[in-house]
Amino acid sequence: MSTFLGPSDLVGISFWLVSIAMVASTVFFFYEGMFVKASWRTSMVVAGLITLIAAIHYYYMRDFWVNTETSPTVYRYIDWLLTVPLQMIEFYLILLAVGAKISVYAFWRLLLGTLIMLLGGYSGEIGWLSPGLGFTIGMFGWAIIIWEIFQGESSKAANKNPFVKQAFNALRFIVLIGWAIYPVGYIFGFLTPAVGMGDVSGDLFQNSLNIIYNLADFVNKILFGLIIWNAAVRDTLGTSKKLKKS
Repeated sequence: MSTFLGPSDLVGISFWLVSIAMVASTVFFFYEGMFVKASWRTSMVVAGLITLIAAIHYYYMRDFWVNTETSPTVYRYIDWLLTVPLQMIEFYLILLAVGAKISVYAFWRLLLGTLIMLLGGYSGEIGWLSPGLGFTIGMFGWAIIIWEIFQGESSKAANKNPFVKQAFNALRFIVLIGWAIYPVGYIFGFLTPAVGMGDVSGDLFQNSLNIIYNLADFVNKILFGLIIWNAAVRDTLGTSKKLKKS
């Protein structure tokens, strides 16, 4: 088997594109973080860390795919175990950036939902649990996150600041719609074969699962950071204008 990327290997190409995009995004977030208000810099650093961690894992995942043409499940879930909690931390950090009053319990609820979601999905993918049960547990964790950012303490705190409210709404949209790409990949990759409609070891399974997951990471990690950057810039410019007027 070739150890080099083939021109017809669409899955391998998608791994390469995402890995390079993550590196470029990391440089962008770290650089831009130097020019926003001090209260937003931690959020910008975390946005850069998310794409940096993902970039490192995507370098390993793309090589794993090119050499084996099998799903790099372990690498992917290690990446998610690090980056998804950081994304949940971002909801908490952007509220702190504008001085919103929010308890630490909101952070722990988001983290708990994240861990349940990831552990359920991983257990279903590697066979610790049945695919259906793993999917159900994962969706329960996702529901905890959705509740907290739409109806919980985090949601109420976000509505008190115009910059955060707009960013928070966009981030909620990513978690609700963008993250829905992951269960779609899981359904096509695991639940459909589980009921006799596909072959878990087949090329179609491997290709569809990895392309969907790669697309989701590309959108959800990079766009997530760009939304935070936009809110930070707008808040910084708004503060500068107020200082000039005074």
